[in-house]
Amino acid sequence: MHFNICDRLWRGFGFLAIASIAHAAPSLEATFAAHGQLILAPFASAPFPHPDRAAGHTYQGRHFPAKDHYADNTVALFIPHGFRPSASLDFVIHFHGWTNTVATTLRTFHLVEQLVASGKNAILVIPEGPYNAPDSFGGKLEDADGFKRFMAEVIATLRTRADFKTQDFSVGRIILSGHSGGYRVIAGILDRGGLAKNADEVWLFDALYGRTDSFLAWADRTHGRLLNIYTDHGGTKEESEKLQARLAARGTPTLCTEEKALQVDALRDKRFVFIHTDLAHAQVADARQEFALFLKTSVLADR
Repeated sequence: MHFNICDRLWRGFGFLAIASIAHAAPSLEATFAAHGQLILAPFASAPFPHPDRAAGHTYQGRHFPAKDHYADNTVALFIPHGFRPSASLDFVIHFHGWTNTVATTLRTFHLVEQLVASGKNAILVIPEGPYNAPDSFGGKLEDADGFKRFMAEVIATLRTRADFKTQDFSVGRIILSGHSGGYRVIAGILDRGGLAKNADEVWLFDALYGRTDSFLAWADRTHGRLLNIYTDHGGTKEESEKLQARLAARGTPTLCTEEKALQVDALRDKRFVFIHTDLAHAQVADARQEFALFLKTSVLADR
């Protein structure tokens, strides 16, 4: 079960989060200034606070109070040096998993550095999810039209705080990326986010614990690309192999490969990609620059 696996994993992430907060200097903005502009902003449309977590959340007998874990409405937006604004802006929206935060995600998984290395002309957005809590709930982003409201606030924030010469732009391509428990909020967005497609691509980093019908329905409806990298012990292997079998039974072309045998050109050519890796659950987005690889083979334009 997903929750049993995450229960074993979140304890280590909790220590990591506490250690990172204890050594929080320099500021996040200063930390990434050499790579571009990092904006940290409170959003009315951020996942939290949310009525469904007004009393907090209890997991395996431990209570996580709302004031500590469901009150942070921070959203991080990173614009790489050399970014070229145009009439439409492209985005990678990343959702962290259990017992994580925006700050620990940025510092641990090197998503900023990987975006810069990819050379892609896109803005990275990371909303605060359940703050250092074992919970996959996506708050307001799971509400009907919640993602539409969120992206409107992203655009409004960039118009006032980004160092762009023009303010005449709108939402372009969107990639939804999630690690671990981030799968649930992505599925909610795909089902009822409120935008025409909600996403051009979806990336799951050891995150296919469930809601598989939502991912499949989105891909069939929009012809978007689904990339799924999964491990042996992260709790996603069974569901990943079930989806592969479903696609094979209906004759849908897929790429199913071991990560070490992955051919980059093949990765570009298929809409359904399943990558089995020998990495650990916490390594799948960063250890071999997987996030950068997904970026390089995406629909996004180069800088």
